[in-house]
Parts: sequence; C-alpha cells; structure tokens
Amino acid sequence: MTFDTFTFRPPRTAAEVSALDATRPLAVELAEKVADWLDSLSSEQRTRATFAPPGKSENERLLWFYTPTDHGGLPLVDQRPAQHRLAMQILAAGLSEAGYVTLVTVMGMENVLDRLEGWSMTFERERGRDPGMYYVSVFGSPGDRLWGWRFGGHHVSVNQLIADGCVVSTTPLFLGADPAAAPLIGGVLQPLASVQDVALGLMRSFDRDQRTRALIHPRAVSDLVGANRSLVSEGNQRLPLPDVFRGRFTDSQVARQLDQVNEAMQSGSGYSAEDDAQVALTGVPKGLPAAAMTAKQRDALRILLDLYFTRAAEPIAESYRVRYQADDQLDALHVAWAGAMKAGEPHYYRIQGPGILIEYDNTQRRANHVHAVWRDPTGDFGVDTLAHHHHTAHGALTARRRNEVPNR
Repeated sequence: MTFDTFTFRPPRTAAEVSALDATRPLAVELAEKVADWLDSLSSEQRTRATFAPPGKSENERLLWFYTPTDHGGLPLVDQRPAQHRLAMQILAAGLSEAGYVTLVTVMGMENVLDRLEGWSMTFERERGRDPGMYYVSVFGSPGDRLWGWRFGGHHVSVNQLIADGCVVSTTPLFLGADPAAAPLIGGVLQPLASVQDVALGLMRSFDRDQRTRALIHPRAVSDLVGANRSLVSEGNQRLPLPDVFRGRFTDSQVARQLDQVNEAMQSGSGYSAEDDAQVALTGVPKGLPAAAMTAKQRDALRILLDLYFTRAAEPIAESYRVRYQADDQLDALHVAWAGAMKAGEPHYYRIQGPGILIEYDNTQRRANHVHAVWRDPTGDFGVDTLAHHHHTAHGALTARRRNEVPNR
C-alpha cells in the first residue's frame, strides 16, 4: 500500500512509545547542559541566544539552513572559551559519539574549504569560511514541558524538541562536507563516506528491473530537492542557491558571485525545467519500494537508515530505528536514485516513506561536495507533537513553505 507521506503518519506502535519514553534521562541531561550554558552567558549574549517557547517562536524556530549564513542565535565566535566548551557539551549530549565527531570534523573543514577557494569568500562578513560561525539557539526554558534547542552553521543543522520530558524530534538533521574527500598524510578524510558507500552498494545490488524502478533520472540534480524549506510539500523542486540563505546580500559583488555559483551548479547538472520537474518531491514516493527488495537488500537499507539515525544520541536513534524493524513499516519506504552509480561521479538519492525523507547529493565540485539530510515530512521540528500543545503550530508551518524572511 502506498501513502501520501506529506499527510499520512502511522500511529506510534507500543515499541515506539516505549523507545520514546526511554529518552527521558537524556532529556534531563540536555536540560542541565543547556541551563549550564545559559547561566554562563551575559545578559546581552542571552538575549541573542534565547527565543520564546516552541509554538510562540515558529517564525524563527522553523527556519533552518545549511549555507554559510546567519543561522540565528549566538555564534561560537562571540563566546568565551569556557562558554564555547559548554555549548559543545550540549552537542555531545544530543548526538552519538560518532555523530559528534563527524559534526565537529565538518566544522573544522571550513579551514580546508577556505584554502581550497583561495581565501576568497566573505558572504558580507570578515571571513566567509569560519569555524566560529556556528550558532546556538534555545527556545523556551530548559526543563519546561515544551522547549527546544538548535545548533547550526555551514553544512550543519541540528534541531531537537523536548516535550513532556521526552526528546520527541531531532529533525531536520543535516550534515554536509565540502570537500567530500580531502587528503590526509597517508590517507583521505571523508566524513560522510559511509552514507555514500552503503547507498551505492545497495543500488548496485539491484537487478535490472529493480534498478529501472529506482532510477528517476539519468543525471543527478545539483542540490537537495527539498532544500531548506520548513515544510516539504507536493511538487517541491530545487531552489536557486541565493534562496537557501537567510536573506539577500546587499553587496553587489557578493550577490553576483552567489548567482554565478548557482548558474554553474545548474549548468553543470544539465538540468532543464522539465528535468527539475521529473525529480520533484511528491507525497506518493518515487522509486523502488522496499517491499520489492530481497531480504539482503532490505538489510542493507536498514543499515543505511541507521547511518542517519545514529547521528543522534542512542536513545533518540532507537526511538526512530524501532519504527523500521517491523516489515510493514519498511515495506512502505521507497529508494529513488538520480545520476551515476559510481563514487566520484555526480549522484543523488532519496529514501521516502511515512515519517521519513532522507536526501543525499554529491554533485558539486565535480562530485566532491556532499549534502545529506534526515527529515520527517509530518514531524520535522516536532510539529506533530506541537499540534497537541498549540493549535497554531501547523498553521504557522503551512504558511511558511520556504525560508523567506525580510532581513539577515
């Protein structure tokens, strides 16, 4: 059976409810870590870092970015070293050890990217590629019935909502890497290699009929199709790169530079308007359903899913993982692919089903620039939970179909 994944959400099973309940100790730890960080801030810093509770701050809370733009909140660069350390402890609590290490590696790669680009990018700030420009935001008061926190910067977005003492949402959760692969002395640094390699292995395991059903386009789209929209919906297509920033640049040279990058991305993909329409998001998923996969392929799909879930701390990961241990839930997932089936060549994939949308692309910089996001079409930012707390939550989200705010 196929569902409209933008509107349908299956009720939680008993196993899911139990796994969600098991996040309570983590929710307590997160509240303590966030409170410690807030207590260390000056009044001016605290004003920048804090927002109204979820449901009353949706114009800000439902924004997320993966570009080097103002992500909202207090950036690390404006924190003292001790405060910076406390902020990193929040991340370490909300993520798994591997997730934390991957994320801080992505942050450090801003130095690699700056060198790669000849130290040239500014984005209307003193340094465009800056590992200090990662922002921390808190919504509401930690420990309250409803509160949340966010951490974001270039190629990073973590969004967690805590309701009634449980961590009920950790999506969108975005990680990227540019370059995707960089030389080390005696090796190669590839922070997101696993989500590429396992997906390529799954695609190569398909027989001709399966591969035909999975392939939605022979060429890869140049960016995430859902982009950084607060809400994904029917017919969504790739957004122009300037639209994935918080606002328009006033410096004409910077704006022109961004337009040129966008044009190069689109021309490099070879996509026309018809091609973009072909890979557009649809509520009824495109691609090959897991129900049409062999047992071994289904196991590989579960492994791939887990690479996304285990970015989060284990209790959170398990609350999502348990959903797809049942065959009927896994059956409803679809894998769609665009582009090559070889590392080093442009490729894109998505995994979509009730309660999940994963998008991955590696197309830019000659297939050496990765984006990989884990989303929940009906539950990003915990809006499904918020609907029970604040009837305005869904209205606020529906009204904001893409990130459009007047000022950066």
